[in-house]
Amino acid sequence: MKKASLHKPVMVEEVLGFLRLKNGYRVLDATVGCGGHAGYILRKILPDGLLIGIDRDNKSLEIAGKNLGIPLNGARLIRSNFRDLDTVLRNQGIEKVDAALFDLGISSYQLEDPKRGFSFERDGRLDMRMDRSQNLSAYDIVNRVKRGDLERIIRDFGQERYSRRVVNFIVEQRKNAPIASTGELADLIKKALGNRYRSQRIHPATRTFQALRIAVNKELENLEMTLVKVLEFLSPAARLSVISFHSLEDRIVKNRFREFKKAGLGSILTKKPVMAELNEIRENPRSRSAKLRVFEKAG
Repeated sequence: MKKASLHKPVMVEEVLGFLRLKNGYRVLDATVGCGGHAGYILRKILPDGLLIGIDRDNKSLEIAGKNLGIPLNGARLIRSNFRDLDTVLRNQGIEKVDAALFDLGISSYQLEDPKRGFSFERDGRLDMRMDRSQNLSAYDIVNRVKRGDLERIIRDFGQERYSRRVVNFIVEQRKNAPIASTGELADLIKKALGNRYRSQRIHPATRTFQALRIAVNKELENLEMTLVKVLEFLSPAARLSVISFHSLEDRIVKNRFREFKKAGLGSILTKKPVMAELNEIRENPRSRSAKLRVFEKAG
């Protein structure tokens, strides 16, 4: 079957190795996306297993359905925010799962679709909503949030050391007309920062765009909440794997796992985050920033 998306899941072998999947397992893929990891998981747990795939992006679920095959054998794909995974699982009659995976990266299709407004490399309306039914978008934050709050968002979520300068340019520009597109915002940031990122070889807009996406989708807040919730649904000795793509996410995962261990809830299987091998990075450059951490619930 021709795949509906060319999105490549990261560290597949590492994830499968840690999760120790078997036929008959019930697995939660809390960020199923386009079904990249899910396809490999299903091969391990079928014919008797079940995969519950959650994603807040309806288009991602549509692509996942095509990639995994229709009818979906052994998989249930559900549109929801993973912060509501407790409700999702209970509604599905699932009391416990034998493994869980969170891949926190944005999918390739979302980045490449200019209508989604995620990327500074493809001009489109400022949007960045994972769930397009929600009201708040990047356009609203850029054009309506107060100067101090906007600076805090870009500084804290983007770790942008020049956040004040970026915000000054944004505020001056929006006095004249709203900043409506990703290209317009990216050009404005380039003008604000000049050559300040030349030595780091990243686009000057990288950190600001990251900050806006995190703020729009409440990514860090949701992650903090859901890591606590998912532990309740793990069977004894079940493993939880989390792949993060920036330091703020990784810090939350690391700290939560330490809290769980200190409380006697299980053990951390990755003293340091697992990183992609060089061969994978060459084939899939987005894997360069991926960090995998794994927790095993007490048996």
